[in-house]
Amino acid sequence: MPSAAPQWRLIRVGADSVPDPMASSMQEVVQAYYGRELSCSADLRTTACCDADAVPEALRPLLAGLHPEVSDRYYGCGLVCPPLLEGCRILDLGCGAGRDVYLLSQLAGASGAVVGIDMTPEQLAVARRHQAFHAERFGFANVSFLEGRIEALETLDLEPGGFDVVVSNCVLNLSTDKAAVLAGLRRLLRPGGEFYFSDVYADRRLPPEVRSHPVLYGECLGGALYWNDFLRLARSAGFADPRLVSDRPLAITEPELAPLVGEARFFSATYRLFAIDALEDACEDFGQSVTYRGTVAAAPERLLFDKHHVFVAGEEQRVCGNTWQMLQASRFAPHFHFRGDFSTHRGLYQGCGGAIPFDTASPSGGCC
Repeated sequence: MPSAAPQWRLIRVGADSVPDPMASSMQEVVQAYYGRELSCSADLRTTACCDADAVPEALRPLLAGLHPEVSDRYYGCGLVCPPLLEGCRILDLGCGAGRDVYLLSQLAGASGAVVGIDMTPEQLAVARRHQAFHAERFGFANVSFLEGRIEALETLDLEPGGFDVVVSNCVLNLSTDKAAVLAGLRRLLRPGGEFYFSDVYADRRLPPEVRSHPVLYGECLGGALYWNDFLRLARSAGFADPRLVSDRPLAITEPELAPLVGEARFFSATYRLFAIDALEDACEDFGQSVTYRGTVAAAPERLLFDKHHVFVAGEEQRVCGNTWQMLQASRFAPHFHFRGDFSTHRGLYQGCGGAIPFDTASPSGGCC
């Protein structure tokens, strides 16, 4: 990698500009970084490769039962795990050594299935080596692993519309063609399915010298999207209303790396994107409301849906048309009472804004 960034020709991929000769070389950087340079999570030089949420207390016993080699080869922290996974078909993008796959397989149960995809043979070898161990421990075998690039999901043996949930933990930023990833997983989701994922975002478009730096890229910073470009890409791929679930500012404390990013600010954020054709590109008001039944086992009193919607059991709550659709057309439907229809439009639902959506105070230098 040259010390001074050359003047690459930029190509446009949706809203994501990628230096043309850089794409294949950065994929090689990622494969080498996660396949050979890192031996455990302690080798990471920053805390950016983390989701915004700590592992819930109830899931820690499930993680404790995983094979130690699988846990040791996990390069991140926290867990990307939406509720209501029993019986679901789940796809994990960038599964690495399989830690999240084996955790999710316990939640999906014998009637569900989890497929992990990764492009790093060394990581997949670890994941596959312990399939029999986990099947014996769980009492069922519902896991499989595929080697491939998440930018080329159409080349893998995956059924279109065959997945209820797709997850990824700090992986989208490592892709050199984020538009292709989003389009590919949109094709794989069934109607009403969702992409629930954590990633790193920036408050501006990053310059080439940051985007091409091998350590910054491998540590999930160089490939971070400007948050507004991410929203554009998601909508272009058919996810009309991306919902921010949680977020946290990141502090770059590594003394050799911090000066390289300049004034750019980074955020770890979890989003959920629903594959629902009827969603609009704005929150419209149709006078609808929902009432949470309190029947999600992990949330009997309050259900966090996104950053702006926390549903209290038994309490009727007005919602926009998109939120109503997300709940009614997804696996959440049995857990809500629905009132209203789309017969009367009342204009834009109040509260829709265009400012940066992330919390900007108190950057975290620790595990995000």
